[in-house]
Amino acid sequence: MVQIRQMVRTLAQKCRLSLVDQTKFITATSELARNALVYGGGGTVRAGMVEKGVRRGVAAVFADDGPGIPDVELAMTDGWTSGGGLGLGLSGTRRLVDEFDLATEVGAGTTVTITKWVR
Repeated sequence: MVQIRQMVRTLAQKCRLSLVDQTKFITATSELARNALVYGGGGTVRAGMVEKGVRRGVAAVFADDGPGIPDVELAMTDGWTSGGGLGLGLSGTRRLVDEFDLATEVGAGTTVTITKWVR
């Protein structure tokens, strides 16, 4: 977890995200890494700087081979939790970033891709 936070902090600084946006992106990646570990049994993370036309930003992809999410709509509802947390993990993460994509299949795992663009 510490290595992931350090990696995305370095990328966010290199990309020149504002301090507020760096904090949002680091918080989002921490939550997704924790989810992959706790609910997915571990997984992989890839992160890097991205460009789309004249825009630049930082993206991260979290993938696990865990049980998947049976009801994505429910999982994205504020206050709902399958564990003992506050139920703000996925929905909160979506609010912290500019782009959020979740792909999941029951029995096959979950992949979440997030992007934060320089303003």
